[in-house]
Amino acid sequence: MSKKQRIGVLYGGPSEEREVSLRGGTAVLRALQDAGLNACGIDVEPHYIAAQLGDAGVDMAFNVCHGAFGEDGHLQANLDNLGIPYTGSGVLASALSMDKWRCKRLWQSAGLPTTRGMLLRADDALPNSLSSWGWPLFVKPNRGGSSIGVSRAGNTQELESALGAAFAHDSEVLVEAAVSGKEVTVAIVGGEALPPIVIEANGPFYDYHAKYIANDTRYLLPSGLGDVLDRQLQDLALQAFSEIGARGWGRVDFLVDANGAPALLEINSVPGMTSHSLVPMAAQAIGWDFGQLCRRILNAGKGVKSW
Repeated sequence: MSKKQRIGVLYGGPSEEREVSLRGGTAVLRALQDAGLNACGIDVEPHYIAAQLGDAGVDMAFNVCHGAFGEDGHLQANLDNLGIPYTGSGVLASALSMDKWRCKRLWQSAGLPTTRGMLLRADDALPNSLSSWGWPLFVKPNRGGSSIGVSRAGNTQELESALGAAFAHDSEVLVEAAVSGKEVTVAIVGGEALPPIVIEANGPFYDYHAKYIANDTRYLLPSGLGDVLDRQLQDLALQAFSEIGARGWGRVDFLVDANGAPALLEINSVPGMTSHSLVPMAAQAIGWDFGQLCRRILNAGKGVKSW
């Protein structure tokens, strides 16, 4: 890539993850500018995105826009229509990664292990089968990220409250059985699975506060799971990534039970890039600084030539 090309760092946007996106996008923009690249920041306005990109003279886009519009295929479709190369997955894979239930069903059809789940809509009655899953249950908006609207329910009353909270964010809600074990994530950049990270939150689960605010969340890297399970998780992450047609970069989240059996949880097609984020953490563990990570993500973008 010529340094004269204009890189638009896309961040902000209309979703509930806007603040996280602004922080991560600002860090990416600074790193690209520090590397001498011709980069500018664009706070995404969905109705004016074509004008924003045109006015800024953008030749390619580094997408750090999370959630609705930025991560669900809409922004990707706009960029495709404008003929602007961009980082991360295309339209279909982006849409699938945002739709936890349909992504789960696709993985299941491919024979990949997933957490047990059920999709509910606002007018659905609670199925009797849920009572056989045991407590706790996890309730989350089907399309969303950063654990916004996610709750842990330990009884029927808490379940009803959790469903109300999740439906406030989405018309579809995913209920999942708990897995007693460890939460693990694997970052992927340019076809390479980075070292797994075990997450230990000082609370009921890895919620928004634990992800972005708390300073007592523990990240184990090396994971402590052993080389064999680390490699298994990396291989499974690459399979899951490929199965939905994802490309460029992303992050795959797992739950690993007490017997060491992994289950796919979800995929993030535009992971966080803040100081608390997991992809930069995994990259640092293999010797990539933040600037190198950003340039590798650029090089893995659609239609982008290496530089």
